[in-house]
Amino acid sequence: MHIFEKPGMENTQKTIELAHKRAKELGINEIVVASTTGSTAASVLNLFEGFSVVVVTYHCGFRKPFESVMDPETKKALAEKGVAVVQSSHALSGVERSVSKKYSGIYPVLLIADTLRLFGHGLKVAVEISIMAADAGALSGKDIISIGGTGRGADAALVLKPANQSDFFDMKIREIICKPRDF
Repeated sequence: MHIFEKPGMENTQKTIELAHKRAKELGINEIVVASTTGSTAASVLNLFEGFSVVVVTYHCGFRKPFESVMDPETKKALAEKGVAVVQSSHALSGVERSVSKKYSGIYPVLLIADTLRLFGHGLKVAVEISIMAADAGALSGKDIISIGGTGRGADAALVLKPANQSDFFDMKIREIICKPRDF
């Protein structure tokens, strides 16, 4: 496992290189990556030629009601390259966050998210996007490499057996490829 001293986008290229190396070693051909603007996705595509790549982005309305965060042209360009783009509600918050905001308190899915954040925000994102990709029908069910980040860029990568939300506890985090030490 590689440990970065700090989180952030300065770790993006190294994260992608470490993930690529491990995918080749294990014969994994499915990659899931979080990307807001498409720049992290572009970096992944530069190295992961011939792999099945799924890009997961924020749901419509994340920042402003009824507006997508990822530019429609970027989404279209990724799709033209054969990339599955998943735009979906966060698997580890979704409606529960709305209930929490309105009525206060903490709820089971939010507890799971906060527990995963004990390992770093990027690691939590990597788990979450794998669920979102699975629920969108974009994965085969075989082991994947999942790449997440803290804020912008990528700083965490996992080898995991994905699962749908309804079978969350069947997920297996097999390896932590990299993550930040300080977060």
